[in-house]
Amino acid sequence: MQGERLKGHLDVLLLASVAAGEAHGYAIIKRLREQSEGFLELKEGTLYPALHRLESAELVESRWAEAGGRRRRLYGITAGGREALARERAEWSAFSRAVDAILGAS
Repeated sequence: MQGERLKGHLDVLLLASVAAGEAHGYAIIKRLREQSEGFLELKEGTLYPALHRLESAELVESRWAEAGGRRRRLYGITAGGREALARERAEWSAFSRAVDAILGAS
């Protein structure tokens, strides 16, 4: 997906991804790719700054865990993140209906 189009939606996509279950960075990238049928192809250089921004805003939290002898940082959604995600979903639904009404009118 074009970077500029993704920019305004990245945070809500990440919140939705970690709301589906705690995951490490690569798993989040994979989850988004699979759920979007390959349309969303995030790079680590895009993912981690966004996750850190969401963590600073207390919308996600992270913890270290070991898996297969490797330490990985796992990200999960907070209560505040769930509230923000619910608001964003409602706004997206209204926006999507408005755009569909315009685009479908022609």
